Amino acid sequence: MQSYIEAIEKDASLYEERNFEKRSEAIDFLGFQLIDQIDEFLQESSSPDKLLQLRQRAEELVSALEATDRKLFQRIQSAIRLKGCTGMAFKKLIKQYVDFNIADAGSLEEVGYDNLDVFINGLSLFETMPEQTKDLEPEMVYYQKTPARIIFELVEKSDFRKDDVFFDIGAGLGQVAILVNLLAGITAKGLEFEPAFCDYARDCAAALDLSDVTFINVDARQADYSEGTVFFMFTPFKGEILDTVLDMLRRESLQRKIKIITYGPCTARVAAQSWLHVAVPEQSNIYTLHIFTSF
Repeated sequence: MQSYIEAIEKDASLYEERNFEKRSEAIDFLGFQLIDQIDEFLQESSSPDKLLQLRQRAEELVSALEATDRKLFQRIQSAIRLKGCTGMAFKKLIKQYVDFNIADAGSLEEVGYDNLDVFINGLSLFETMPEQTKDLEPEMVYYQKTPARIIFELVEKSDFRKDDVFFDIGAGLGQVAILVNLLAGITAKGLEFEPAFCDYARDCAAALDLSDVTFINVDARQADYSEGTVFFMFTPFKGEILDTVLDMLRRESLQRKIKIITYGPCTARVAAQSWLHVAVPEQSNIYTLHIFTSF
């Protein structure tokens, strides 16, 4: 354990901002393996002084590495607020720190997260997830964050127009709407049933000065969809609630052509709608992005 700590202490490259992934791996190793192992040994040790010293050194390393990340994220947050880090510029900036391939986004058969999610999480100015305040109805699905690589893929494949208005139905903490706005430059709105989640999302958008991102605390069955042209759902609900919302979107499609993008189990029900056809070829894996357009 001491040799691992010493190796990390001597590795100056970990403090270079560009080495985010290497630094992330070091933080994970220290926090979730080494410190946990030291704690196990402490429970059995009759002379814990040396172990306590090692633990302190590991904690100080984690703090120092996290401080490097904070400086990096503060610089990027400032660039976003100055409107100098959107569209391709934002995507290229991310790729400087995280190696990801959009083509790999649909290769998993379940929800999964990676270093891209860790990086995007770091861009949020608020680290603590708020407590849920409202009970969900039986057909409502508990919040689960959309993997960041799926959002990047969504923007890549959606062929957004400048006048598109994007709706995230079941917006949670707001990451999808915020990223779509940053990557595509279009107006984005998030609909969220839970007030605490909606407030969190609003605070995140306000802190980045994203005036074209709005979050609305509303039951999806009572929402106004009249401005929307593109609608995204990561299975926020099922059954009759999903049917009701789909019928509302069908009525909107009588006024203008719309696009519905799905991820997760709700895809099968959306695919069964006779008023939609698949724009991106349908695959059997529900944890693949599916894009539908109205006739």
